[in-house]
Amino acid sequence: MKNYPHPVIAREGWFYIFLSFAVTVAVTWLWGVWSLPLWLISLFVLQFFRDPARTVPDIRNAVVSPADGRIVVIEKTQDIYGQREALKISVFMNVFNVHSNRFPVDGKVQSVHYFPGKFVNADLDKASLENERNAVIIRAENGQMVTCVQVAGLIARRILCYVKGGEQLQKGQRFGFIRFGSRVDVYLPLSARPLVTVGDKVYATETVLAELSQSAD
Repeated sequence: MKNYPHPVIAREGWFYIFLSFAVTVAVTWLWGVWSLPLWLISLFVLQFFRDPARTVPDIRNAVVSPADGRIVVIEKTQDIYGQREALKISVFMNVFNVHSNRFPVDGKVQSVHYFPGKFVNADLDKASLENERNAVIIRAENGQMVTCVQVAGLIARRILCYVKGGEQLQKGQRFGFIRFGSRVDVYLPLSARPLVTVGDKVYATETVLAELSQSAD
């Protein structure tokens, strides 16, 4: 099953890609070989905004990864957005990961909440509560609550979220983007069964983070 309505280069990067290559071409025309570092920077910008198609796993009650990256946290903690105790799974994205964010479950967006904050290293656990972030509270098809939080990082300065309360989305559907390094926290019911471990490399949509129980929490 394919779920990808966007081009292979994320639209969020078109301006930056055009600007970097325009400057690089101009410097090449003026100074020739001295433009080599700018070509490397332009290629980096191009790869940063890649957004490849992904295959959605056909697994009932699966919670798929909302981002590419590495698992840095799996713990029971307080979901301050959903006002409950929850299982938290955090995915850290470095500057070489794809930064398009995908919906983790089939369900309905209950609400979206933006919080201004700091820009400390997103690899640190305190980033979840101190950094700029955007929380999407979801009611999954089986009635359980899933909270997906986009967190800005040390370099990231712009969180983009394209959904609002009341929208119905499918898992794997693109819902946002974070520019230049960050993290995504997923809060699940305590009854959810994690299928990843700390240190695992994960891919948005294609990696199953956990499995929800059959009944509503």
